[in-house]
Amino acid sequence: MSANEYNWRNRELRHHVKVVDGIEEPTLILKNGTYLNMFTKQWLKANIWIYNDRIVYVGDVLPQKIETAEVVDCNGKFLVPGYIEPHSHPFQLSNPEQLASHAAKFGTTTLINDNLMWHFLLDEKKAFSLIDEFKKIPSSMYWWARFDSQTALQDEEALFNTENVLAWIDHPAVVQGGELTSWPSLLAGNERLLYWMQETAKRRKPIEGHFPGASEKTLTKMKLLGVVADHESMTGEDVLKRLELGYHVALRHSSIRPDLPMLIEQLLELNVTSFDNLSFTTDGPTPEFIENGLINRCIEIAIDKGIPIEEAYSMASYNPARHVNLDEQVGSIAPGRTAHINILDTKENPLPESVLAKGNWIVREGKTQVLPTIINWKKYGIGPNNYNWDLYENDLQFSMPMGLEMVNNVIVKPYTIEADVSADTLSNSIKDSFLLLIDKNGKWRVNTTIQGFTNKLGALATSFSASGDIIFIGKCKQDILLAWERLKAIGGGIVIVHNDEILVELPLALAGMMSEKSMDELIKQEKQLKTVLKEFGYHYNDPIYSLLFLSATHLPYVRITQQGIIDVMEGEVLFPATMR
Repeated sequence: MSANEYNWRNRELRHHVKVVDGIEEPTLILKNGTYLNMFTKQWLKANIWIYNDRIVYVGDVLPQKIETAEVVDCNGKFLVPGYIEPHSHPFQLSNPEQLASHAAKFGTTTLINDNLMWHFLLDEKKAFSLIDEFKKIPSSMYWWARFDSQTALQDEEALFNTENVLAWIDHPAVVQGGELTSWPSLLAGNERLLYWMQETAKRRKPIEGHFPGASEKTLTKMKLLGVVADHESMTGEDVLKRLELGYHVALRHSSIRPDLPMLIEQLLELNVTSFDNLSFTTDGPTPEFIENGLINRCIEIAIDKGIPIEEAYSMASYNPARHVNLDEQVGSIAPGRTAHINILDTKENPLPESVLAKGNWIVREGKTQVLPTIINWKKYGIGPNNYNWDLYENDLQFSMPMGLEMVNNVIVKPYTIEADVSADTLSNSIKDSFLLLIDKNGKWRVNTTIQGFTNKLGALATSFSASGDIIFIGKCKQDILLAWERLKAIGGGIVIVHNDEILVELPLALAGMMSEKSMDELIKQEKQLKTVLKEFGYHYNDPIYSLLFLSATHLPYVRITQQGIIDVMEGEVLFPATMR
């Protein structure tokens, strides 16, 4: 593959031309295939020549001399570009390489990824070195540049400052800014944020918003300030309004919002017939949700609901590529593009029988190929967490007058604590459970209660949170202490304890946030975790996001953060964190 995915070197370009001239042979020829041309939206018969990781010719001709090239007869098969996930959060228990490998097996060979985790884990130099390593894997890995932490840190400036943000925006692997979760701050007059956005636009990189439930007036103001895309539509009317205002709209089908069937039904009822500014996203689903793939599932739903087949494949590839100015690299089968190609048995079935990524076989006639692991996490100091502090009984003092009540997977509202929560074990007859957020370095804590997560569980401890700090939820302080000891021993992850017995442990050996297990094993672990939590009273469907978003300040109404309990709507710290 190319030494630099973002630009082929001059000598490589000259070599590609020699292949067309017949001076050099292709490395792979797909002959007699019927491919979808994204520029005419027609299915055309062609021979496709590939040299290493690049498509060099698409047309009627075959090379005059074929001695070393691999030749695959695609007669009766249908070829489409590799699918693109334009809004990936590659840290939902899995790690980015693990996710890319899994996604590619189902035809999604390009991921445009959130960079938030790198802000928390690595300095700028190491982060850039790591994302350059991702050029070596078969999938194409691009990134977006965050403007804020999506939570309330004790020192936001250390991670998000002008020098840091602009360095990310300048990186060739970064293709957009956002997602803009801090838009209320922008509307309130945050000039530094507006400056960052202007600098992003100057580099011809689009800015993606995060505008659930936004009014037409808000959407208009955000468009004036430079935002050009949004993925938070919850109804067909939301989608249509954004299209009318000139937004690129990603239709979401995620583990917390599996909205795609409804969105498409409503769009078609609204007589939408142009799909050029629409794409698909799974928006950071947890592993179980993508057990059978990512964007392939979105295409399947779209076709089933009545989107024209050619438009569905375009929404999955060319449309998002064009939006982020990658259409000369990915998103189509044409000369000069990266050799991401899915080979289908029928047009109607987007699950590929064979997958090429950068000219490498990921799946060959239904058989997944064994590929080496590339990323050396230890090289970047990413491994099990070393917690060199202890949790004591006096840390478990709960006297806060206000708790957090879960309304659904991710929305929590404040409530007045009326029950006596001073005991070491809370009765199952009351709704309240202990809730503790404690600094990963053991310096501060926030103690309150929560309703709606469990009605009887002894304890859950996890390092999987918006800021990487430790969350404890449960009815029994002794179980909380035991869960902490086990979490500490495994270096981070999720541990469930009840009646002094460890019921579940899901190790996240990469910084307490990401697993190093295979995706298949991780899916099994997540299923077990969900089963046990539901037995203990969790009655929503996505506990992973419930935990992750307890500290996420882009959602109403109250959140538990490094600063303390925050009223998100007012931007006010209601109860500050306590130093230990």
